[in-house]
Amino acid sequence: MTPHNAPLRFFYHPQSRARMVRWMLEECDAVYEPVRLEFGGTMKSPDYLALNPMGKVPALQHGNTMVTETGAILAYLADLYPEKKLAPALGSAERGSYYRWLFLVAGPVEAVSTAKAEGWLQNQTERQALSAGYGRFDDVLRSLQLAVSGKRYACGDHFTAADLYLASYIGWSMHEGTLPSLPEFQDYALPLLQRPSAQRADALDGPAEMPAAAAA
Repeated sequence: MTPHNAPLRFFYHPQSRARMVRWMLEECDAVYEPVRLEFGGTMKSPDYLALNPMGKVPALQHGNTMVTETGAILAYLADLYPEKKLAPALGSAERGSYYRWLFLVAGPVEAVSTAKAEGWLQNQTERQALSAGYGRFDDVLRSLQLAVSGKRYACGDHFTAADLYLASYIGWSMHEGTLPSLPEFQDYALPLLQRPSAQRADALDGPAEMPAAAAA
């Protein structure tokens, strides 16, 4: 078992999905060592591949525990810092919604965002829609609307890691034009992106200059 106070190492590049993990680390007031890796260079080094065979960022090392994949890291940190209340209580109805929306972003939202940005949805056939985990773009759009419409927070009455993940993707996707700038998306995401922890993370990483989909 990894001790709670074991050191944290955060593997990142500022123009990647690691920006979401940086925000989460700041939300947790975590003490961590940032380790910047470069695309096609140190991300593919033997030392890093031994830790993360995907050779991508973000990744988080907590003592001897290695966690990869953005959604998994967010959930891990929420549980590592329970005093921050970034995850609903175990067994609560809100916990079910929390898992639902975390994995919606990690699965269908992530996949369909890349597919749309790359033009892969043009002339999508019914067979392709049935095979793809995200179905059609409109399916994902309706699900996102259900997650956030008329809500300040997606799961209960306070901010959680699911909100961080949803707001990050909605905000970026509206900026890039892969999601329409619907009023319900703006009303939900834009206030969350102004949280002090999000602003601190942005100051550390600098302007986002390329799509977060550049690295996993």
